[in-house]
Amino acid sequence: MDKYGKYDQLKKNLFKLGRAAIAFSGGVDSTFLLKTAHGALGDGVIAITARSSSFPERELKEAAAFCEKEGITHVICDSEELDIEGFSHNPVNRCYLCKNELFSKIWAIARGRDIENVAEGSNMDDGADYRPGFKAVTEQGVLSPLRQVELTKQEIRELSKEEGLPTWNKQPFACLASRFPYGEKITRERLGMIDRAEQLLLDLGLRQVRVRHHGDLARIETDEHGFEIVTEKGRREKIYSAFKEYGFTYVSIDLLGYRTGSMNETLEGIKV
Repeated sequence: MDKYGKYDQLKKNLFKLGRAAIAFSGGVDSTFLLKTAHGALGDGVIAITARSSSFPERELKEAAAFCEKEGITHVICDSEELDIEGFSHNPVNRCYLCKNELFSKIWAIARGRDIENVAEGSNMDDGADYRPGFKAVTEQGVLSPLRQVELTKQEIRELSKEEGLPTWNKQPFACLASRFPYGEKITRERLGMIDRAEQLLLDLGLRQVRVRHHGDLARIETDEHGFEIVTEKGRREKIYSAFKEYGFTYVSIDLLGYRTGSMNETLEGIKV
């Protein structure tokens, strides 16, 4: 089935739900799912976004702005991962702990509005990496409509562009907790360091970027476009000075460049 056939099936599947709550982060996938669900269900769909110290304020504002523009009911709930027992110690099942808490809160909001369906935006490509959050999705009975019709990330971007969605070429985003090696403690202060560092690089014009936290060292992952920006003389000094102000002692650039899930490279030999 081509992407258009998958898209048509997605609309049909969503229409059958009658009403649904969409876990909405404002990223490429959840924006496409929300827009499609709103087209199929109208006022029968609501968007729910979690606010926490691992979710940058810029992402929350973009999510809220999209819902306001589209006339979609938007609920913001507090779901602070650092309050979850064991989360701050950054175990390998960190994502499971977070998603389990998050979907419990989303379900409570949905049922309080007599909505019996909760959906999230993972796609067919997401299964290629270690993602313990999927276990929580399954256990909580959360639907994954994009995966159900086997839409890939590239197909979602292409369809998003055709539908005029502003997120069609948005850089991939994962919560800031993913910037830490497993076992390294996550704190609000350290999350703030990452948030400020990545915001600086985005403001300088980088499109794809991650700042990984390794104690007093910041490891920048970016693409070829980003390499040119951060290595330009004068700009290197500006970045280093800013990162030092944020709390880092050393700043490095990863020669392999940007890649999703790079912290999972440390899982080799670890039982997960």
